[in-house]
Amino acid sequence: MRQINFVIIFVICLALVLFGIENTEPVVIRILKDVQVQAPLSVELLLATGIGAAFAWVFSVWTQVQRVLESGKQIQQRDVRIEELERDIQRYKVQLEEQQHLLPASKQVTDAEDVEVYAK
Repeated sequence: MRQINFVIIFVICLALVLFGIENTEPVVIRILKDVQVQAPLSVELLLATGIGAAFAWVFSVWTQVQRVLESGKQIQQRDVRIEELERDIQRYKVQLEEQQHLLPASKQVTDAEDVEVYAK
């Protein structure tokens, strides 16, 4: 994988060098009404490409930050829901224990007593 990355980077750099060699004519860029910049075409295009790449990176970081914040909210909502469910379980356990105490105690009949009853 490292070799593939190296080849890709090498090809891109070679293409940029060849592009720079072929486009050396100076051109004027008007940034504002009275502000002008004169530089070779290749330099200006590479600069514009670099600025675009920087903007793309900033946008990517911004979207990742938004995802992290959104997932944090979802985790917090899940934690609240889990706490509610745990309280419900505890309440149901208490209710179940109270209901078991209210039930009348039943007499335990063993198998030996059943046999005696049927034998008579």
